[in-house]
Amino acid sequence: MKKITILDIQRFKDEGRKISMLTAYDCPIARILDGCNVDILLVGDSVGNVIMGLDNTLPVTMDDMLHHVKAVVRGRKQALVVADMPFLSYQVSLEEARRNAGLLIKEGGAEAVKIEGGENVEDVLQALTTIDIPVMGHIGLTPQSIHRMGGYKVQGKEEHQRQKLMADAQAVERAGAFAVVLEGVPASLAREITEKLTIPTIGIGAGANCDGQVLVINDVLGLSGKFRPKFVKQYVQLEDIIKKAVTEYVDEVQAGTFPTEEFSFK
Repeated sequence: MKKITILDIQRFKDEGRKISMLTAYDCPIARILDGCNVDILLVGDSVGNVIMGLDNTLPVTMDDMLHHVKAVVRGRKQALVVADMPFLSYQVSLEEARRNAGLLIKEGGAEAVKIEGGENVEDVLQALTTIDIPVMGHIGLTPQSIHRMGGYKVQGKEEHQRQKLMADAQAVERAGAFAVVLEGVPASLAREITEKLTIPTIGIGAGANCDGQVLVINDVLGLSGKFRPKFVKQYVQLEDIIKKAVTEYVDEVQAGTFPTEEFSFK
């Protein structure tokens, strides 16, 4: 399969072909996902929750993101790599937004960045797309806004919220973004936005009518403990498999049955 670009992502929507996106935070997982023909690898600031053990994404820094973006880029051959812009990397000034987005592209090797917000960040999106940095938008439940939202709550249930999210989606498209993530919104609203926009929508907790879907890879693989949002489908329970393997290893070491001659040098 040839290298996927943002032009392919738009073509997929135009052709009615669904887009697959998963998060990735390291080289081995990126290599595996890439080999499974995942269209987009998102190096999310969710790395703070699922890898770094943080309560939310707010403490994640540019250095954190650059470290993980570089690792993911080393592991992929064909997928499009999108990097999250962490909290305060784009809100302070347009100059900082350009510089930090540029670092994720130039030093990190990402091919696009993702920014949370709609009308409130339209100037930021436009500032980046104007200098040829591809941008993916993100509206609805935006984790960097959890304090304003009062936690991780579905957005768009009320009519005024639906109108606001539609306006946000149109602002993202107007600013030149190549796609937009719809997170934690009613399926009916996600369908309306998808039909209204010419750019692809990628849903997470937004129903089946988006142009594509994204999930956190740790949730998919059963590596998130007891945390399982309603929209997550767990395709395997790797935590149990890993525990079984490690327990056998510990037992064999303590019993002196590993390593055997097979695993030793003469």
